[in-house]
Amino acid sequence: MVWPFIVLVIVLIAIGICIYYINKIIVLSNRIDNAWSQIDVQLKKRADLVPNLVETVKGYMKHEKNAIRMVTKARENMMKASDIKARVKAEGELTRALKTIFAIAENYPNLKASENFKLLQEQLEGIESKVAYSRQFYNDCVLNFNNTVTTIPGRWFAGVVGKTKTREFFEIPEIERRPVKVEF
Repeated sequence: MVWPFIVLVIVLIAIGICIYYINKIIVLSNRIDNAWSQIDVQLKKRADLVPNLVETVKGYMKHEKNAIRMVTKARENMMKASDIKARVKAEGELTRALKTIFAIAENYPNLKASENFKLLQEQLEGIESKVAYSRQFYNDCVLNFNNTVTTIPGRWFAGVVGKTKTREFFEIPEIERRPVKVEF
């Protein structure tokens, strides 16, 4: 009489563990998708500020057309990027282009003193902080997911929900790690 009860408890515990791990893997996968969306939102905000920045800078930097073209092209590439790798690459190009613009702006005191330029620069700096936080959150989510689907018992349940592949971390391309080269 006791054995059927013990077997029932063991079966219920096994079912509970299965449900827990399957749900955990699905939640972690959804969290990664959400984290990427948060990065995307911040990148879109930054891309939306770029045309205003370019218009503000144009009047002051008549001799710096190459830098302005570089920012405009980088923004276009970012808006066209369709997958994560292309988006990361284009985002890196835009970051480098913006750094160049701000470095060149140091030689234009009237531009630096412009209220519009200061406001745009502050907004971009705020967005950069949010992008950095969003990247960190994304990588934390990826780490948690990868740990779950590559260790036992999560590994056993990952196949059940079709989530056996680990996700890639958001990594900064090597070229973006280099200092910005500004030529006058």
